[in-house]
Amino acid sequence: MSRLKAFILTCNLACLCALASSTHPVEAQQRFITLASTTSTEESGLFGHLLPIFRAETGVEVRVVAVGTGQALAIGARGDADALLVHDRAGEDKFVAEGSGIDRRDVMYNDFVVVGPTADPAGIKGSKDARDAFRKIAAASAPFASRGDDSGTNRMELRLWKAIGLAPRGASWYRELGSGMGATLNTAVQMQAYVLTDRATWAHFRNRGDLAILAEGDKLLLNPYGSILVNPAKWPQVKAKDARLWHDWLTSVPGRAAITSYRVDGEQLFFVANSE
Repeated sequence: MSRLKAFILTCNLACLCALASSTHPVEAQQRFITLASTTSTEESGLFGHLLPIFRAETGVEVRVVAVGTGQALAIGARGDADALLVHDRAGEDKFVAEGSGIDRRDVMYNDFVVVGPTADPAGIKGSKDARDAFRKIAAASAPFASRGDDSGTNRMELRLWKAIGLAPRGASWYRELGSGMGATLNTAVQMQAYVLTDRATWAHFRNRGDLAILAEGDKLLLNPYGSILVNPAKWPQVKAKDARLWHDWLTSVPGRAAITSYRVDGEQLFFVANSE
């Protein structure tokens, strides 16, 4: 083989290698969507269970931005996510009404619980009335840790205070943290404080210290989750096709089975919404 032919062959091989190394990984990396969702779905371990199943079935990676529901809705309103999975129905409906989202669907639900120190200075243990439990906590000036982050959990907590005619912000016993559910629970352990949490995150939480579930079972504490697509007519850059694939999968037979099968210590933590 002449030196010229050898040189040409070497150049061709180099070009092919460069093409293989640069083009194919990019194509693989492009198959993902950005999901803005709650810290509770992340910290409960649910996404660690669901996302590998979805990717294995579809080839699409879901990259989660785990924030409070208020922040997730704001991210979607800027077109910085492809889909949302959140838990504040009023906020979700507003998001769709404003044209930022389309096709909201009920996906699943669980509930909130009131956790507190086993010494229970407010005397709420065994209560099935969330408003009465909050009233007793305030009357006892017992420490209360609030997420204070405009999350779905924080919004629920504020509705409960409003329902009993109280605005605890600024009270010596009330501490707003501006943090996710896991971090808020850690602080509540240190403070020996009461806190409102979703049941799934509590079940997955291991640093419980002397805290336990003290009040639960009130219908007001129902915690439904909705999936929303970010509106591609408003934000053309969203990955509408793959986002729709995720959105449809969540309410499909395989998706519902995956949600139902998630357990922590044998306890089912999320229940699929009634199919329409």
